[in-house]
Amino acid sequence: MTAIRGAAAITGAASGIGRALAIELAQRGCDLALADRDEAGLKTLAAEIGATRKVSVHRVDVGEAADIAQFASEAISAHPALGIVVNNAGVALMGSFEEIDQAQMDWLFDINFWGVVHGTRAFLPHLKTRSEAHIVNLSSIFGIIAPPGQSAYAAAKFAVRGFSESVRHELSVAGSPVKLSVVHPGGVATAIARNSRTGVGVTDNARRAQSIERFENAAKTTPKDAALRIIKGIEKNEPRILIGNDARFMDLLQRFRPGTYWAPLQRKLERMAKGT
Repeated sequence: MTAIRGAAAITGAASGIGRALAIELAQRGCDLALADRDEAGLKTLAAEIGATRKVSVHRVDVGEAADIAQFASEAISAHPALGIVVNNAGVALMGSFEEIDQAQMDWLFDINFWGVVHGTRAFLPHLKTRSEAHIVNLSSIFGIIAPPGQSAYAAAKFAVRGFSESVRHELSVAGSPVKLSVVHPGGVATAIARNSRTGVGVTDNARRAQSIERFENAAKTTPKDAALRIIKGIEKNEPRILIGNDARFMDLLQRFRPGTYWAPLQRKLERMAKGT
C-alpha cells in the first residue's frame, strides 16, 4: 500500500483529470506542486484549495525538457516531502496519418510521450530517497487499442505504456521504494477533444465538429471519478489503472481479438452514437 501523504506534483493540473486529482489529494492531506501552461487556471485552482494545504504553482510547458527539469527542482525545493508524481498533461490531434504532418506529430510526441519520460527522469532521483513513493503516468485506452484517425495519439500512448511498464519492472528488480502505475482512461468528460489540433490535411470542419460531439456524448466518466480511481490505484499499488466501463470493455475485447478488435468495436460505437 502507498499512503497518500506528503506532497504530490501534477502536470496538466489546471483542468480535467489533473485539476480533479489536485482537489482530491488536497482533501486527503497532500501539499501540491501544480504545473500547467495555463497560469490563470492554476491560480484559480490554488485559490479553491485554499490555505489548508501548501500549494505552489509553476508555469510549465511539458513539451520542453528544460521546463520540466526546472519544475522538478522548484517543486522538490518547495515540498521536500514530495512523494507522488503524476505525469498527466496531454494533447490531442485529429486526422488520419496522411492528414497530419511530421511537425504536428513531433509536437504531440513532445508533450504526450517525452513529457512523461522527462517528468519521470527529473523526479526519480528524489523519489528514490523517500521511504515510499509513486509515479503515475497517464496513457489512455488508446494505449491499448488503436482506432483509425488516432495514429499519432495512439502511438504516443502505446509508447507511454511500454516505457512505464519497463521502468516499473526495473524499479521492482532493483527493490526500489518507488512504485509506478500507468493509467488508461476511457472517455472522461474533459475538454481534450474540444482543444485538439487538426491535421494540416483536414479541410472538413464538419468532421471535426462531429468528432467532438461523438467524444463528448461517449465520455461518461467525470474527472472526479477518474481522480478517485487513480487515488485508489495509488493506494493499492496497482500497476495498471483502467478508468471507466468503456475502457474495461475495450481492454477485454482486444485481449480476445488482438488483431481484429476494430470491426466489432466500430459496430458497437455506431450503435452507441445512434442511442441504440
